[in-house]
Amino acid sequence: MYTQSALAADESRARRRRRVLGAGVAVAVVLACLGAGLFWYHSDGRNQGRTDAKAAGQAPDAVRETLEKPSVSPEGQVVVKHDEAKLTDKTRYAPGTWATGKIVARAVANRIDGYKIGSQWDSDNTAWTLPLDGHVCAVSRDVTADGRTAVVVQPARAQKSGKTGICNEVLMVDLDTGKKLWQKKMPSADFAYVTNTNIALTKGVVAIAWGLGAVAYDMDSGDRLWNNTLASSQCHDEGYAGGRALLGLVKCGEWDNATYRVEKIEPRTGKTLWRYSVSKGVQAVYLPSADPPVIAVSAGDVLVTDLITLDPKNGGRLATISMSKYKPDCDVGMYFGLLDKCYGIVVSRDRIFVKSKDETDIAKPENHITAFDPEKGTAVATFDGRPFQSVFPVRANGDDLIIYRSTLDDVQPAAVVDWNPRTDKETPYLLFHLPEDDEGALSDPEQSVVVYEQGHVFFAGRELSRDDAHPKDPVLSVIGVGTAGLKH
Repeated sequence: MYTQSALAADESRARRRRRVLGAGVAVAVVLACLGAGLFWYHSDGRNQGRTDAKAAGQAPDAVRETLEKPSVSPEGQVVVKHDEAKLTDKTRYAPGTWATGKIVARAVANRIDGYKIGSQWDSDNTAWTLPLDGHVCAVSRDVTADGRTAVVVQPARAQKSGKTGICNEVLMVDLDTGKKLWQKKMPSADFAYVTNTNIALTKGVVAIAWGLGAVAYDMDSGDRLWNNTLASSQCHDEGYAGGRALLGLVKCGEWDNATYRVEKIEPRTGKTLWRYSVSKGVQAVYLPSADPPVIAVSAGDVLVTDLITLDPKNGGRLATISMSKYKPDCDVGMYFGLLDKCYGIVVSRDRIFVKSKDETDIAKPENHITAFDPEKGTAVATFDGRPFQSVFPVRANGDDLIIYRSTLDDVQPAAVVDWNPRTDKETPYLLFHLPEDDEGALSDPEQSVVVYEQGHVFFAGRELSRDDAHPKDPVLSVIGVGTAGLKH
Protein backbone atom coordinates (compact mmCIF):
# COMPACT_ATOMS: atom_id res chain seq x y z
CA MET A 1 0.00 0.00 0.00
CA TYR A 2 1.05 3.59 -0.39
CA THR A 3 2.01 5.49 2.75
CA GLN A 4 -0.51 7.93 4.14
CA SER A 5 2.01 10.75 3.94
CA ALA A 6 2.39 10.13 0.23
CA LEU A 7 -1.31 10.15 -0.52
CA ALA A 8 -2.85 12.55 1.98
CA ALA A 9 -2.34 15.56 -0.24
CA ASP A 10 -4.14 13.84 -3.08
CA GLU A 11 -7.29 13.40 -0.99
CA SER A 12 -7.51 17.13 -0.35
CA ARG A 13 -6.88 18.35 -3.89
CA ALA A 14 -9.56 20.68 -5.16
CA ARG A 15 -11.39 19.37 -8.22
CA ARG A 16 -12.21 21.62 -11.11
CA ARG A 17 -15.97 21.73 -11.39
CA ARG A 18 -17.97 22.19 -14.52
CA ARG A 19 -20.14 25.28 -14.76
CA VAL A 20 -23.64 24.89 -13.33
CA LEU A 21 -26.20 25.95 -15.86
CA GLY A 22 -29.77 27.07 -15.31
CA ALA A 23 -32.35 24.80 -16.86
CA GLY A 24 -33.93 27.62 -18.89
CA VAL A 25 -30.60 28.65 -20.42
CA ALA A 26 -29.69 25.06 -21.28
CA VAL A 27 -33.02 24.45 -23.00
CA ALA A 28 -32.67 27.62 -25.05
CA VAL A 29 -29.25 26.61 -26.26
CA VAL A 30 -30.39 23.10 -27.11
CA LEU A 31 -33.23 24.48 -29.20
CA ALA A 32 -30.85 26.80 -31.00
CA CYS A 33 -28.49 23.92 -31.71
CA LEU A 34 -31.32 21.83 -33.13
CA GLY A 35 -31.80 24.43 -35.83
CA ALA A 36 -28.14 24.27 -36.79
CA GLY A 37 -28.07 20.49 -37.09
CA LEU A 38 -26.31 18.06 -34.78
CA PHE A 39 -24.87 15.33 -36.94
CA TRP A 40 -22.57 15.54 -39.88
CA TYR A 41 -20.74 13.00 -41.96
CA HIS A 42 -19.15 12.87 -45.37
CA SER A 43 -17.59 9.90 -47.14
CA ASP A 44 -15.52 10.36 -50.25
CA GLY A 45 -15.41 6.65 -50.97
CA ARG A 46 -11.83 6.14 -49.83
CA ASN A 47 -12.70 4.49 -46.49
CA GLN A 48 -15.17 1.69 -47.02
CA GLY A 49 -14.19 -0.53 -44.09
CA ARG A 50 -13.48 -0.01 -40.44
CA THR A 51 -10.74 2.33 -39.29
CA ASP A 52 -7.43 1.62 -40.98
CA ALA A 53 -4.97 2.51 -38.23
CA LYS A 54 -1.34 1.49 -38.11
CA ALA A 55 2.05 2.54 -36.84
CA ALA A 56 3.32 3.18 -40.35
CA GLY A 57 6.94 2.26 -41.04
CA GLN A 58 7.92 1.88 -37.39
CA ALA A 59 10.23 -0.68 -35.85
CA PRO A 60 8.58 -2.99 -33.28
CA ASP A 61 10.51 -1.38 -30.40
CA ALA A 62 9.81 2.23 -31.43
CA VAL A 63 7.25 4.23 -29.47
CA ARG A 64 3.98 3.92 -31.34
CA GLU A 65 2.66 6.76 -33.53
CA THR A 66 -0.54 5.27 -34.94
CA LEU A 67 -2.07 6.99 -37.96
CA GLU A 68 -5.87 6.98 -37.75
CA LYS A 69 -8.44 7.28 -40.51
CA PRO A 70 -12.22 7.79 -40.39
CA SER A 71 -14.35 4.67 -39.96
CA VAL A 72 -17.18 3.77 -42.29
CA SER A 73 -19.63 5.52 -39.94
CA PRO A 74 -19.10 7.87 -37.00
CA GLU A 75 -22.11 6.46 -35.13
CA GLY A 76 -20.69 5.09 -31.88
CA GLN A 77 -21.47 2.03 -29.81
CA VAL A 78 -19.97 0.59 -26.63
CA VAL A 79 -17.28 -1.99 -27.44
CA VAL A 80 -15.86 -2.55 -23.95
CA LYS A 81 -17.01 -1.76 -20.42
CA HIS A 82 -15.72 -2.96 -17.09
CA ASP A 83 -16.97 -2.26 -13.57
CA GLU A 84 -14.64 -2.66 -10.59
CA ALA A 85 -16.33 -4.69 -7.87
CA LYS A 86 -15.56 -5.19 -4.19
CA LEU A 87 -13.90 -1.88 -3.42
CA THR A 88 -12.75 -2.64 0.12
CA ASP A 89 -11.05 0.76 0.33
CA LYS A 90 -12.86 4.02 -0.26
CA THR A 91 -10.47 4.82 -3.12
CA ARG A 92 -8.56 2.44 -5.37
CA TYR A 93 -5.90 4.01 -7.58
CA ALA A 94 -5.84 3.14 -11.29
CA PRO A 95 -2.93 5.10 -12.79
CA GLY A 96 -2.40 3.30 -16.10
CA THR A 97 -4.56 2.94 -19.22
CA TRP A 98 -3.26 1.65 -22.56
CA ALA A 99 -4.91 0.23 -25.68
CA THR A 100 -4.08 -1.84 -28.75
CA GLY A 101 -6.40 -2.93 -31.53
CA LYS A 102 -7.52 -5.91 -29.42
CA ILE A 103 -7.16 -4.97 -25.76
CA VAL A 104 -7.62 -2.04 -23.40
CA ALA A 105 -5.46 -2.57 -20.30
CA ARG A 106 -5.77 -1.01 -16.86
CA ALA A 107 -3.22 -0.84 -14.05
CA VAL A 108 -5.31 -0.97 -10.89
CA ALA A 109 -3.73 -1.22 -7.42
CA ASN A 110 -1.45 -4.29 -7.59
CA ARG A 111 -2.47 -5.82 -10.91
CA ILE A 112 -2.89 -5.11 -14.61
CA ASP A 113 -6.07 -6.30 -16.35
CA GLY A 114 -6.67 -6.64 -20.07
CA TYR A 115 -10.20 -6.36 -21.48
CA LYS A 116 -11.25 -7.57 -24.90
CA ILE A 117 -12.46 -5.00 -27.41
CA GLY A 118 -15.42 -6.36 -29.35
CA SER A 119 -17.72 -5.19 -32.10
CA GLN A 120 -20.37 -5.06 -29.38
CA TRP A 121 -20.23 -4.88 -25.60
CA ASP A 122 -19.62 -8.20 -23.84
CA SER A 123 -20.08 -8.24 -20.06
CA ASP A 124 -17.58 -11.11 -19.74
CA ASN A 125 -14.70 -9.31 -21.40
CA THR A 126 -11.67 -9.91 -19.16
CA ALA A 127 -8.97 -11.36 -21.41
CA TRP A 128 -6.18 -11.63 -18.84
CA THR A 129 -4.99 -10.52 -15.41
CA LEU A 130 -1.34 -9.98 -14.50
CA PRO A 131 -0.82 -9.98 -10.70
CA LEU A 132 2.03 -7.72 -9.56
CA ASP A 133 4.38 -8.05 -6.59
CA GLY A 134 3.07 -4.78 -5.19
CA HIS A 135 1.16 -1.65 -6.05
CA VAL A 136 1.89 0.27 -9.24
CA CYS A 137 4.13 3.28 -8.58
CA ALA A 138 4.80 4.82 -12.00
CA VAL A 139 3.39 4.31 -15.48
CA SER A 140 4.58 5.38 -18.90
CA ARG A 141 2.34 7.16 -21.38
CA ASP A 142 4.23 5.30 -24.12
CA VAL A 143 3.42 2.04 -25.94
CA THR A 144 5.69 0.36 -28.49
CA ALA A 145 4.62 -0.27 -32.08
CA ASP A 146 4.18 -3.96 -31.23
CA GLY A 147 2.06 -3.27 -28.12
CA ARG A 148 4.38 -3.32 -25.10
CA THR A 149 4.73 -0.96 -22.16
CA ALA A 150 6.54 -0.82 -18.82
CA VAL A 151 5.57 0.00 -15.23
CA VAL A 152 7.36 0.48 -11.91
CA VAL A 153 5.92 -1.44 -8.95
CA GLN A 154 6.54 -2.05 -5.27
CA PRO A 155 8.35 -5.29 -4.41
CA ALA A 156 6.67 -8.18 -2.64
CA ARG A 157 9.08 -7.82 0.29
CA ALA A 158 8.03 -4.23 1.07
CA GLN A 159 5.56 -5.14 3.81
CA LYS A 160 7.74 -7.82 5.43
CA SER A 161 10.92 -5.77 5.38
CA GLY A 162 9.35 -2.67 6.85
CA LYS A 163 10.21 -0.70 3.72
CA THR A 164 6.62 0.03 2.78
CA GLY A 165 6.35 2.49 -0.07
CA ILE A 166 9.63 1.72 -1.85
CA CYS A 167 9.24 1.33 -5.62
CA ASN A 168 12.25 -0.55 -6.97
CA GLU A 169 10.99 -3.05 -9.54
CA VAL A 170 10.34 -2.44 -13.22
CA LEU A 171 8.64 -4.84 -15.59
CA MET A 172 7.77 -5.01 -19.28
CA VAL A 173 4.38 -6.36 -20.33
CA ASP A 174 2.81 -7.40 -23.64
CA LEU A 175 -0.56 -5.65 -23.67
CA ASP A 176 -2.19 -8.07 -26.12
CA THR A 177 -1.37 -11.22 -24.13
CA GLY A 178 -0.77 -9.96 -20.60
CA LYS A 179 2.57 -11.77 -20.55
CA LYS A 180 5.30 -10.37 -18.30
CA LEU A 181 8.31 -10.22 -20.61
CA TRP A 182 10.90 -9.40 -17.95
CA GLN A 183 11.18 -7.90 -14.48
CA LYS A 184 14.22 -6.26 -12.86
CA LYS A 185 15.19 -4.79 -9.52
CA MET A 186 16.33 -1.18 -9.87
CA PRO A 187 19.77 -0.55 -8.32
CA SER A 188 20.12 1.59 -5.16
CA ALA A 189 16.46 2.58 -5.33
CA ASP A 190 15.63 2.69 -1.62
CA PHE A 191 14.45 6.28 -2.08
CA ALA A 192 12.22 5.62 -5.09
CA TYR A 193 8.60 6.27 -4.14
CA VAL A 194 5.24 6.79 -5.80
CA THR A 195 5.79 10.53 -5.34
CA ASN A 196 9.10 10.88 -7.21
CA THR A 197 9.49 7.99 -9.67
CA ASN A 198 9.11 8.61 -13.40
CA ILE A 199 9.37 6.18 -16.32
CA ALA A 200 9.60 6.74 -20.09
CA LEU A 201 10.10 4.68 -23.24
CA THR A 202 12.09 5.53 -26.33
CA LYS A 203 13.23 3.26 -29.17
CA GLY A 204 14.56 0.07 -27.62
CA VAL A 205 15.04 1.59 -24.15
CA VAL A 206 13.14 1.89 -20.86
CA ALA A 207 14.43 4.74 -18.63
CA ILE A 208 13.49 5.39 -14.99
CA ALA A 209 14.54 8.15 -12.58
CA TRP A 210 13.60 8.88 -8.98
CA GLY A 211 15.48 12.00 -7.92
CA LEU A 212 18.38 10.17 -6.26
CA GLY A 213 19.08 7.73 -9.05
CA ALA A 214 18.33 6.65 -12.60
CA VAL A 215 18.62 3.49 -14.67
CA ALA A 216 17.94 2.38 -18.24
CA TYR A 217 17.19 -1.09 -19.61
CA ASP A 218 17.18 -2.71 -23.00
CA MET A 219 13.56 -3.05 -23.98
CA ASP A 220 13.85 -6.55 -25.45
CA SER A 221 16.16 -8.34 -23.01
CA GLY A 222 15.79 -6.32 -19.82
CA ASP A 223 19.58 -5.98 -19.62
CA ARG A 224 20.79 -2.90 -17.80
CA LEU A 225 22.31 -0.32 -20.17
CA TRP A 226 23.43 2.37 -17.70
CA ASN A 227 22.63 3.80 -14.30
CA ASN A 228 23.36 6.90 -12.27
CA THR A 229 23.21 6.65 -8.48
CA LEU A 230 25.73 9.27 -7.35
CA ALA A 231 24.48 9.89 -3.81
CA SER A 232 27.12 12.57 -3.18
CA SER A 233 26.17 14.68 -6.18
CA GLN A 234 24.15 17.87 -5.78
CA CYS A 235 22.43 17.25 -9.14
CA HIS A 236 20.09 14.35 -9.84
CA ASP A 237 17.92 13.11 -12.69
CA GLU A 238 14.29 13.83 -11.84
CA GLY A 239 12.77 11.99 -14.79
CA TYR A 240 12.51 11.61 -18.54
CA ALA A 241 10.27 12.18 -21.54
CA GLY A 242 10.41 9.55 -24.26
CA GLY A 243 9.01 8.91 -27.71
CA ARG A 244 11.20 9.75 -30.71
CA ALA A 245 14.02 10.89 -28.38
CA LEU A 246 14.96 10.85 -24.68
CA LEU A 247 14.88 14.11 -22.76
CA GLY A 248 15.92 14.32 -19.11
CA LEU A 249 15.28 16.80 -16.33
CA VAL A 250 18.14 17.39 -13.88
CA LYS A 251 17.59 19.18 -10.56
CA CYS A 252 20.44 20.74 -8.60
CA GLY A 253 19.99 21.76 -4.97
CA GLU A 254 16.82 21.71 -2.89
CA TRP A 255 13.73 23.78 -2.18
CA ASP A 256 14.02 27.51 -2.87
CA ASN A 257 17.62 27.18 -4.05
CA ALA A 258 16.91 24.49 -6.64
CA THR A 259 17.91 25.02 -10.26
CA TYR A 260 17.05 22.91 -13.28
CA ARG A 261 18.53 21.92 -16.58
CA VAL A 262 17.14 19.88 -19.45
CA GLU A 263 19.35 17.36 -21.27
CA LYS A 264 19.02 15.41 -24.46
CA ILE A 265 20.34 11.92 -23.76
CA GLU A 266 21.70 9.17 -25.99
CA PRO A 267 19.31 6.41 -24.86
CA ARG A 268 21.65 3.41 -24.99
CA THR A 269 24.66 5.02 -23.30
CA GLY A 270 23.20 7.73 -21.07
CA LYS A 271 25.60 10.25 -22.61
CA THR A 272 24.44 13.88 -22.60
CA LEU A 273 24.18 15.25 -26.15
CA TRP A 274 23.27 18.81 -25.16
CA ARG A 275 21.91 20.68 -22.18
CA TYR A 276 19.71 23.71 -21.60
CA SER A 277 19.85 25.59 -18.29
CA VAL A 278 16.49 26.79 -17.04
CA SER A 279 16.42 30.30 -15.55
CA LYS A 280 16.70 30.64 -11.80
CA GLY A 281 13.51 31.19 -9.85
CA VAL A 282 11.54 28.51 -11.70
CA GLN A 283 9.63 26.36 -9.20
CA ALA A 284 8.82 23.37 -11.41
CA VAL A 285 9.64 21.99 -14.86
CA TYR A 286 7.71 19.46 -16.95
CA LEU A 287 8.63 17.72 -20.21
CA PRO A 288 5.54 17.45 -22.44
CA SER A 289 7.64 16.52 -25.50
CA ALA A 290 11.12 15.17 -26.20
CA ASP A 291 11.07 15.63 -29.98
CA PRO A 292 10.51 18.43 -30.74
CA PRO A 293 11.82 19.39 -27.29
CA VAL A 294 9.19 21.42 -25.39
CA ILE A 295 9.38 22.20 -21.69
CA ALA A 296 6.74 23.69 -19.40
CA VAL A 297 7.89 25.89 -16.52
CA SER A 298 6.31 27.39 -13.42
CA ALA A 299 8.05 30.77 -13.07
CA GLY A 300 7.00 32.63 -9.93
CA ASP A 301 3.85 30.52 -9.62
CA VAL A 302 2.85 26.99 -8.67
CA LEU A 303 1.07 26.54 -12.01
CA VAL A 304 2.70 26.43 -15.43
CA THR A 305 3.34 29.95 -16.70
CA ASP A 306 5.24 29.36 -19.96
CA LEU A 307 6.21 26.84 -22.59
CA ILE A 308 9.78 26.97 -23.89
CA THR A 309 10.69 25.38 -27.20
CA LEU A 310 14.25 24.22 -27.86
CA ASP A 311 16.31 23.49 -30.96
CA PRO A 312 16.50 19.68 -31.23
CA LYS A 313 20.03 19.91 -32.66
CA ASN A 314 21.74 21.90 -29.91
CA GLY A 315 19.21 22.71 -27.18
CA GLY A 316 19.17 26.43 -27.88
CA ARG A 317 16.03 28.32 -26.94
CA LEU A 318 13.73 28.97 -29.89
CA ALA A 319 10.63 30.58 -28.40
CA THR A 320 8.66 31.24 -25.22
CA ILE A 321 4.87 30.89 -25.18
CA SER A 322 2.87 32.43 -22.35
CA MET A 323 0.29 30.17 -20.71
CA SER A 324 -1.66 33.01 -19.08
CA LYS A 325 -4.76 32.19 -21.16
CA TYR A 326 -4.25 28.45 -21.27
CA LYS A 327 -4.65 25.38 -19.08
CA PRO A 328 -1.85 22.92 -19.86
CA ASP A 329 -2.78 20.61 -16.95
CA CYS A 330 0.79 19.59 -16.13
CA ASP A 331 0.06 19.48 -12.40
CA VAL A 332 -2.75 16.90 -12.41
CA GLY A 333 -2.23 14.61 -9.43
CA MET A 334 1.06 14.25 -7.61
CA TYR A 335 2.03 10.64 -8.19
CA PHE A 336 2.60 7.73 -10.60
CA GLY A 337 5.11 9.59 -12.81
CA LEU A 338 3.79 12.97 -13.93
CA LEU A 339 6.90 14.69 -15.28
CA ASP A 340 6.05 14.06 -18.95
CA LYS A 341 2.26 14.19 -18.63
CA CYS A 342 0.60 17.51 -19.46
CA TYR A 343 -2.98 16.59 -20.29
CA GLY A 344 -3.80 19.95 -21.87
CA ILE A 345 -0.87 19.80 -24.30
CA VAL A 346 -0.21 17.65 -27.36
CA VAL A 347 2.93 18.09 -29.46
CA SER A 348 3.21 16.89 -33.05
CA ARG A 349 6.28 17.18 -35.26
CA ASP A 350 5.55 20.79 -36.22
CA ARG A 351 2.81 22.06 -33.91
CA ILE A 352 2.09 22.51 -30.21
CA PHE A 353 -1.59 22.20 -29.29
CA VAL A 354 -2.72 23.73 -25.99
CA LYS A 355 -6.13 23.82 -24.32
CA SER A 356 -7.39 27.23 -23.24
CA LYS A 357 -8.93 28.18 -19.93
CA ASP A 358 -12.72 27.95 -19.72
CA GLU A 359 -14.82 30.84 -20.96
CA THR A 360 -17.03 32.53 -18.36
CA ASP A 361 -19.58 33.84 -20.90
CA ILE A 362 -22.06 31.01 -21.45
CA ALA A 363 -23.03 32.37 -24.87
CA LYS A 364 -19.51 31.72 -26.17
CA PRO A 365 -17.67 28.45 -26.82
CA GLU A 366 -16.70 26.87 -23.53
CA ASN A 367 -13.02 26.83 -24.49
CA HIS A 368 -10.70 26.34 -27.47
CA ILE A 369 -7.45 24.72 -28.56
CA THR A 370 -4.66 26.81 -30.07
CA ALA A 371 -1.98 25.48 -32.39
CA PHE A 372 1.44 27.11 -32.02
CA ASP A 373 4.48 27.09 -34.29
CA PRO A 374 7.28 25.70 -32.08
CA GLU A 375 10.03 27.57 -33.94
CA LYS A 376 8.41 31.00 -33.70
CA GLY A 377 6.11 30.55 -30.72
CA THR A 378 3.24 32.15 -32.62
CA ALA A 379 -0.37 31.01 -32.73
CA VAL A 380 -1.24 29.71 -36.19
CA ALA A 381 -4.71 28.15 -35.83
CA THR A 382 -7.60 27.80 -33.36
CA PHE A 383 -10.21 25.09 -32.84
CA ASP A 384 -13.25 26.36 -30.91
CA GLY A 385 -15.44 24.30 -28.68
CA ARG A 386 -19.14 25.08 -28.48
CA PRO A 387 -21.40 26.54 -25.82
CA PHE A 388 -21.60 23.87 -23.10
CA GLN A 389 -19.20 21.65 -25.09
CA SER A 390 -15.56 21.87 -24.06
CA VAL A 391 -12.70 20.43 -26.10
CA PHE A 392 -9.31 19.05 -25.17
CA PRO A 393 -6.47 17.51 -27.17
CA VAL A 394 -6.12 13.72 -27.01
CA ARG A 395 -3.08 12.99 -29.18
CA ALA A 396 -1.36 13.75 -32.46
CA ASN A 397 -2.49 11.95 -35.60
CA GLY A 398 0.42 12.52 -37.93
CA ASP A 399 0.34 16.29 -38.43
CA ASP A 400 -3.33 16.44 -37.33
CA LEU A 401 -4.82 16.50 -33.85
CA ILE A 402 -7.38 14.12 -32.37
CA ILE A 403 -9.80 16.08 -30.17
CA TYR A 404 -12.46 15.03 -27.68
CA ARG A 405 -15.50 17.30 -27.45
CA SER A 406 -17.68 16.67 -24.40
CA THR A 407 -21.37 17.40 -24.00
CA LEU A 408 -23.71 18.56 -21.25
CA ASP A 409 -27.09 17.59 -22.65
CA ASP A 410 -28.99 14.64 -24.11
CA VAL A 411 -29.26 16.02 -27.63
CA GLN A 412 -25.81 17.11 -28.74
CA PRO A 413 -23.51 14.08 -28.76
CA ALA A 414 -19.99 13.93 -27.45
CA ALA A 415 -17.52 13.54 -30.30
CA VAL A 416 -14.03 12.49 -31.24
CA VAL A 417 -12.84 14.45 -34.27
CA ASP A 418 -9.69 14.89 -36.29
CA TRP A 419 -8.54 18.47 -36.86
CA ASN A 420 -6.20 19.53 -39.63
CA PRO A 421 -4.75 22.88 -38.42
CA ARG A 422 -3.39 23.76 -41.88
CA THR A 423 -6.78 23.58 -43.62
CA ASP A 424 -8.99 23.94 -40.51
CA LYS A 425 -10.90 20.85 -41.64
CA GLU A 426 -12.75 18.89 -38.97
CA THR A 427 -13.41 15.20 -39.64
CA PRO A 428 -15.77 13.26 -37.35
CA TYR A 429 -14.48 9.95 -36.05
CA LEU A 430 -17.07 8.98 -33.41
CA LEU A 431 -20.35 10.43 -32.10
CA PHE A 432 -21.79 9.03 -28.86
CA HIS A 433 -23.13 9.63 -25.36
CA LEU A 434 -21.39 8.52 -22.18
CA PRO A 435 -23.34 7.13 -19.20
CA GLU A 436 -25.17 10.07 -17.63
CA ASP A 437 -23.98 9.43 -14.07
CA ASP A 438 -20.33 9.24 -15.12
CA GLU A 439 -20.12 11.74 -17.99
CA GLY A 440 -18.85 14.65 -15.89
CA ALA A 441 -15.97 12.72 -14.34
CA LEU A 442 -15.06 10.81 -17.50
CA SER A 443 -14.91 14.03 -19.56
CA ASP A 444 -12.72 15.85 -17.03
CA PRO A 445 -9.00 15.42 -17.80
CA GLU A 446 -8.21 16.09 -14.16
CA GLN A 447 -10.14 12.97 -13.15
CA SER A 448 -9.91 10.62 -16.13
CA VAL A 449 -7.68 9.55 -18.98
CA VAL A 450 -8.94 9.58 -22.56
CA VAL A 451 -7.16 7.26 -25.01
CA TYR A 452 -7.87 6.98 -28.75
CA GLU A 453 -6.36 4.02 -30.56
CA GLN A 454 -7.23 2.18 -33.77
CA GLY A 455 -10.73 3.54 -34.12
CA HIS A 456 -11.75 3.28 -30.47
CA VAL A 457 -11.92 5.87 -27.69
CA PHE A 458 -11.55 4.84 -24.05
CA PHE A 459 -12.43 6.71 -20.86
CA ALA A 460 -10.94 5.59 -17.56
CA GLY A 461 -10.89 7.20 -14.13
CA ARG A 462 -7.55 7.65 -12.37
CA GLU A 463 -9.22 6.91 -9.04
CA LEU A 464 -12.04 4.46 -8.42
CA SER A 465 -14.14 5.67 -5.49
CA ARG A 466 -17.07 3.80 -4.03
CA ASP A 467 -20.39 5.43 -3.28
CA ASP A 468 -20.71 5.75 0.49
CA ALA A 469 -24.48 5.44 0.18
CA HIS A 470 -24.08 2.17 -1.79
CA PRO A 471 -20.63 0.84 -0.85
CA LYS A 472 -21.23 -2.61 -2.37
CA ASP A 473 -22.11 -1.27 -5.83
CA PRO A 474 -19.48 -1.78 -8.55
CA VAL A 475 -17.70 1.30 -9.91
CA LEU A 476 -17.12 2.01 -13.59
CA SER A 477 -13.43 1.46 -14.37
CA VAL A 478 -13.26 1.85 -18.15
CA ILE A 479 -15.64 2.28 -21.07
CA GLY A 480 -14.74 2.17 -24.74
CA VAL A 481 -16.64 3.32 -27.83
CA GLY A 482 -16.14 2.23 -31.44
CA THR A 483 -18.04 2.55 -34.69
CA ALA A 484 -21.44 0.90 -35.02
CA GLY A 485 -20.76 0.48 -38.74
CA LEU A 486 -23.44 0.59 -41.40
CA LYS A 487 -26.39 -1.60 -40.40
CA HIS A 488 -29.62 -1.91 -42.35
